[in-house]
Amino acid sequence: RAITKFLSVGFPVALRKEWRPWLIASCLFYLPAFFMGFMCYLDSEFLYSLVTYEQVKQVEYMYDPANSLVGRPEGRESDSDFMMFGYYIWNNIGIDFKAYATGLLFGLGSIFFMIFNGLFIGGVAGHLTNKGFIETFWPFVSGHSALELTAATIAGAAGLKLGYALINPKQFTRALALKKAGIDTFPLIAGAAFLTFLAAFVEGFWSATPGIPLEVKYG
Repeated sequence: RAITKFLSVGFPVALRKEWRPWLIASCLFYLPAFFMGFMCYLDSEFLYSLVTYEQVKQVEYMYDPANSLVGRPEGRESDSDFMMFGYYIWNNIGIDFKAYATGLLFGLGSIFFMIFNGLFIGGVAGHLTNKGFIETFWPFVSGHSALELTAATIAGAAGLKLGYALINPKQFTRALALKKAGIDTFPLIAGAAFLTFLAAFVEGFWSATPGIPLEVKYG
């Protein structure tokens, strides 16, 4: 009952209360993502300005129409859906935790991870669209991306709040201001973890499942 109340009331209320840092984190993420996506769509070589040749080839392999198991990195082709579910949780929570915890660097770490992840994800989307991997990439990400990216921006917002508490502790000491910010951001990071868990579940057991019509996945 407590979990249900938190997810239906506590988490939404906490998020609406902190809409300003969430808006900032969302802008830091989505504006670079759209910019990089557009640039890489126009020129697929543009992605090499951000990541290495090996990383690009890895991404291309994951969404190559010739790959029978779309979305799985090279070397994980034999893993079960359950193992991939665990892999996606580990990967996605790692991103969220970095965005949150590095807010302790006066918010600079959270800003960096929001911008970098936005550039990377947008760049990959634009690059793969340019390469013609539309029917493998977009149906795969359409099911879980809303949950995953929303969780990332919420974690970034929580990190920004930690950083702001150190920059402007008001009438408190910095230690006390940081403690208060940690308490205030706990519902945000707990809610983001829940969204990340759901995203990993969808990604592991739905997104990569072959045979589902594209219209159903987009729906």
